[in-house]
Amino acid sequence: MRIVRYLWEGGPRWGLVEGDVVLATSGDPFQGLRPGEAVGPIDQLTLLPPVVPSKIIAIGLNYLDHITEDAPQFQVPDNPIIFLKPPSSLVGHGAPIVLPQGTEQVDSEAELAVVIGRRARYVRPEQALDVVLGYTCSNDVSARDYQFRDGQWARAKGFDTFTPLGPMIVTDLDPRDLAITSRVNGTVHQQSTTAKLLFSVPELIAFISRVMTLEPGDIIMTGTPAHPPRMQPGDVVEIEIAGIGVLRNVAVAETLPDGGTFTWRLSRE
Repeated sequence: MRIVRYLWEGGPRWGLVEGDVVLATSGDPFQGLRPGEAVGPIDQLTLLPPVVPSKIIAIGLNYLDHITEDAPQFQVPDNPIIFLKPPSSLVGHGAPIVLPQGTEQVDSEAELAVVIGRRARYVRPEQALDVVLGYTCSNDVSARDYQFRDGQWARAKGFDTFTPLGPMIVTDLDPRDLAITSRVNGTVHQQSTTAKLLFSVPELIAFISRVMTLEPGDIIMTGTPAHPPRMQPGDVVEIEIAGIGVLRNVAVAETLPDGGTFTWRLSRE
């Protein structure tokens, strides 16, 4: 199945994609979707993030080339490096990525995202794929200057719009060797395969579920390969994963509500 969430009559709806047409559905992906009438071509609908997770679990340093070529100051990890991104950072296919005032380097990171299908705790690797609903494209947008300045990643990766997700969930994929590509304005910057993950999807699910309960709709972002590109206002950013499709967003400069400018320096009086 290919599952989408889309905006219809002012609210979110689930849909199934057949060819390039979205079918309205009843039910939900976790209890079962029943297809109904055609809504329209997918490229004419406003697509939302394909799930609403209770949490977004992201993985750092999960491709060897990303460490050796981009971040040689880090060591190859002995176990998955996990961190959380806020659900408020989610946007869907076609939504803008807002580059915050004050940032000097904001990068796009192409990643395979795993969508959890049922509640899971203490999952063994050999059973891990049984708890997966499907897979989608994700972009772990990262303000590099804040990431290195802060020494931890919450601010750098937690801004609103910093987790584009979509365009759809595909349920019948084998995650072991999926080609993954990122482009900015049509130029390829990242090109790899999930076969190069240091920790595979089953290993990640087993490790994370030892730490926290995974709920239906939760997202695991599996890490990015080498050479994530820097974004500038106006850039068209595309994440493509074989068998899923293309997640496309445009980077825009932040405009504050009062039209002013913002500084991170806090006065202490």
